[in-house]
Amino acid sequence: MGTTVASSDSAQLTDDKRYLQHRQLKRGAAGWILLAGLGVAYVISGDFAGWNLGLAQGGWGGLLIAFVLMGVMYTCMAFGLAELSSALPATGAGYGFARRALGPLGGFATGMAVLIEYAVAPAAIAIFIGGYVEALGLFGLTNSWPVYLVTYAVFVGIHLRGVGEALKMIFGITAVAVVALAAVVVGLIPHFNAQNLFDIVPDGSPTSSAFLPMGISGAVGALVYGIWFFLAVEGVPLAAEETANPKKDMPRGIMVAVVILVVFGALMLVLVPGAAGSAAMSESDNPLPEALRLAYGGNTFLADFVNYAGLAGLVASFFSIIYAYSRQLFALSRAGYLPKWLSLTGKRRTPYWALIVPGSIGFLLAAVTGDGALLINIAVFGATVSYVLLNLSHIVLRRKEPDLPRGYRTPGGVATTSIALVLAAVAVVATFVVDVFAASITAAIFGAALLYYWFYSRHRIVAGAPEEEFAQLAAAEAELKS
Repeated sequence: MGTTVASSDSAQLTDDKRYLQHRQLKRGAAGWILLAGLGVAYVISGDFAGWNLGLAQGGWGGLLIAFVLMGVMYTCMAFGLAELSSALPATGAGYGFARRALGPLGGFATGMAVLIEYAVAPAAIAIFIGGYVEALGLFGLTNSWPVYLVTYAVFVGIHLRGVGEALKMIFGITAVAVVALAAVVVGLIPHFNAQNLFDIVPDGSPTSSAFLPMGISGAVGALVYGIWFFLAVEGVPLAAEETANPKKDMPRGIMVAVVILVVFGALMLVLVPGAAGSAAMSESDNPLPEALRLAYGGNTFLADFVNYAGLAGLVASFFSIIYAYSRQLFALSRAGYLPKWLSLTGKRRTPYWALIVPGSIGFLLAAVTGDGALLINIAVFGATVSYVLLNLSHIVLRRKEPDLPRGYRTPGGVATTSIALVLAAVAVVATFVVDVFAASITAAIFGAALLYYWFYSRHRIVAGAPEEEFAQLAAAEAELKS
């Protein structure tokens, strides 16, 4: 009997090994500098377009409040993620953290929420890319589906070439975009006028004012666009299995990225509407070059440079979030939560189906809706649900596994991530304030995914996947101690 069981276990191990051989990523491709660059790249498009739509939602005061609150949320959450990624370095990242803390259902729910965020955010960015392309008048192109198709085809194709090439290209494009943001700061400082910040006429609601022209409800709705300044920086741990030294590099990369994003986000929020007016910027598809043109009374070399470099910034985020969605989908598929063929990797160790399938969905969303604000709200819904679960995971793991080896510990411990948890829950509500129909449809899709897990995929989980091994080891250790 004992021999039969041993043979069965051996056969299972062999099957798992063979299964994982076709689902491996390239190791050691990224150090902390590339990781910090990846974190900035995920988000930098939020400085070039999208955030300004929050001016129409809540006025400058409302967006300022949103920026401060969401900046606090992301900073507190980043401290928690730095600890989690140093303790559990696997490509599943958020899904892996929640899987360890909250069990398979919590892990799957977190992974699906992140996947909604990462699959939809590039579609919104593709629309903003179209706006910058149209502003440049390149080849007579307009903000339409051919631009979105080329954008997806080119940059998904580059990712299929390999992770080392992809991360280095992301870093280079991001550097150009950072230079452009610095140029915007230098160009707009002489034209700053504080009165321009408050030129949106109050709507007459009971709590409206020059500072909050749409009142308190406008400020709540603006939280969605405050998030756009930071959305997807939490994706840095998705590169864990491709990092040289994740226990040291991950915390450093995440925190450096957050600091850079807070600084540039604050500068754009103050200087762009402060030079060109909040009312004019609230409807712009290309706010940074348009602000320069309004401030200088016409087209200039600086405005053209920022327009081209802004296109690079949008591409950087588009390109890097493709990386993020492919790794999240890869991890969920490899562990059996989603169809296993989605995690197959080719000779270059790139998960080709995990790149192509969400890319196709994103293109269709951009082409059919053409509405960047709508897609931002959908992406933020997925993001904020995942943030609630991620912060809860940090709190639970601190209490459930206090002795888990951690290469980094969050300053303030669970108090820090509790602040982020509360703010994330408020932000989930904000998505319904902005567009109750879109948020409800997204919530329904998320619910359908949970039903898929409950009735189908939970019976097909692959025990040999890294995130599952982490959880099984933890369960075994707990049983030995009891």
